Amino acid sequence: MMIASPNSFTITHQLAEHFYAQMLLIRQTEQQFLELFAQGKLNGTVHTCIGQESSAVAVVNAMDTQRDIIFSNHRAHGHFLAYCGDVEGLLAEVLGREGAVCGGIGGTQHLHAGNLYTNGIQGGIAPCATGAALAEKMKRSGAITTVFLGDGTMGQGAVYESMNIAALWQLPILFVLEDNGIAQSTPKQQEHAGDLSTRAQTFGIQTFTADSFDVLALHQTTVAAVGLVRQQQCPAFLVVNCYRLGPHSKGDDTRSPEELAAVEQRDPLRQLELQIDPEQRQLIQQSVQQRIQAAVQDVLGRPFISREGKE
Repeated sequence: MMIASPNSFTITHQLAEHFYAQMLLIRQTEQQFLELFAQGKLNGTVHTCIGQESSAVAVVNAMDTQRDIIFSNHRAHGHFLAYCGDVEGLLAEVLGREGAVCGGIGGTQHLHAGNLYTNGIQGGIAPCATGAALAEKMKRSGAITTVFLGDGTMGQGAVYESMNIAALWQLPILFVLEDNGIAQSTPKQQEHAGDLSTRAQTFGIQTFTADSFDVLALHQTTVAAVGLVRQQQCPAFLVVNCYRLGPHSKGDDTRSPEELAAVEQRDPLRQLELQIDPEQRQLIQQSVQQRIQAAVQDVLGRPFISREGKE
């Protein structure tokens, strides 16, 4: 699946359709992961971003994916698919089959494609992303770095050390906080004092805020943040207020059914769906469904990756 540049879209409905196709691809791919786990065909943990797809799509599409660098975390499928759309490679990686993007040893949390890197160590990606931003500044490449953080990660000292260095050295990095209000099963208010959206201001870093329920508006805000980082060669902080509809992993969810049902009414994917022409929406849905079904059938038919002679 080729991912077109959003710069090629001059009409709002074209951009909405493009975003809808990407968000639906992410949603249905992750739902497929959960089904495969239930069938005993997928082992290990899977952290889905169901409900947060608009954040990945809005941010990644605001970047120059040919040169900019992206660092993501344990909840990375959405960022990965928005970046390259490689459903087959991702499925093969998670299922340990031939053709896996990282040879089957990265799994769901440690992915790499092009200039995108993910890691499950919370907070640890912030220094890596800051170092990458320093390298691009020294090379005068014009590229910027983006790093996706969660609200739970804002309790890690390495994040603030990275912000401090980025501000001191004026590095071209966008810190993106996907604030879904819960870290694993701990509500944000039980682990953080104060307002997370003001944390970067201490270092003199300009902050942008938006929510994930309107992907087009979030994209516009992100474009402004990316433009500042690129033009001024300085750090910025983008706070995305969002909501994770799925559990932390596969079943560890302490939220009430009433809470989940209330937020599902504002599901960003469903909100965007209402803006798509019904006929075009059906075509997109059919295309995505066929793509994923074909990918699953293909990958399940591949042999498992052999580790013999590779130690």
